[in-house]
Amino acid sequence: MQWADIGVVLGTRRHGETSAVVELMTQEHGRHLGLVRGGSGTRHKPVLQVGNLVSAMWRARLDEHLGYYVIEGLDLRAASYLSIAHALYGLNHLAALCRLLPERDPHQSVFDLLEHTIAHLRDPSLAAELVARFELQLLAELGFGLDLDSCAATGATAELVYVSPKSGRAVSREAGEPWRDKLLALPAFLGADAQRTPSAAELRDGFALTGFFLARHVYEPRGESLPESRYHFIAAAVGGA
Repeated sequence: MQWADIGVVLGTRRHGETSAVVELMTQEHGRHLGLVRGGSGTRHKPVLQVGNLVSAMWRARLDEHLGYYVIEGLDLRAASYLSIAHALYGLNHLAALCRLLPERDPHQSVFDLLEHTIAHLRDPSLAAELVARFELQLLAELGFGLDLDSCAATGATAELVYVSPKSGRAVSREAGEPWRDKLLALPAFLGADAQRTPSAAELRDGFALTGFFLARHVYEPRGESLPESRYHFIAAAVGGA
């Protein structure tokens, strides 16, 4: 078995004295692990940093085997984020989110958004917007997508400013006003008005929305809490969250 792909490094762990098991989010083969001979050495270390874009050749005798990677760096951007706190937290959080996906299950839309998000991590406001969008996309990929296109009560497509915590569907301002204290805020950048630059308050509302459904549908059933890297990223990128 053999294939070639591009991927984003999600993490590594030492294997034996010199090798490393490397985890990639690949474009066509999903989240995939493989053994890199000499991966723990100094020559590979700059390449195998979380967030780097690499080319990978994977080989194994059988498809179900761990297999071996031969990896070359394409964009070694991780080093440029070392001094940027929100970017480092963002990389760790994005990697943790990708690990929620089944191994070897292709998710090209996730790869594309991951690559786009990492490429724009330097700007804290833009990074926060993209990470919130990534969380929303991941919920959909895991089968828990939110319906934000029309009002759950009236079918209206305008003035969608709330989300029902029960159904995950949008609710218009008029229909939701009597129950506003029980509804989640739907910031414009996650809804119909996706082109408008969000404020810090809207970004916090966005993370409150995605965090609610990530906790309910993904982490709590596993007996886990939302990852610490998420809280650190929001605090560093947005503040006051």
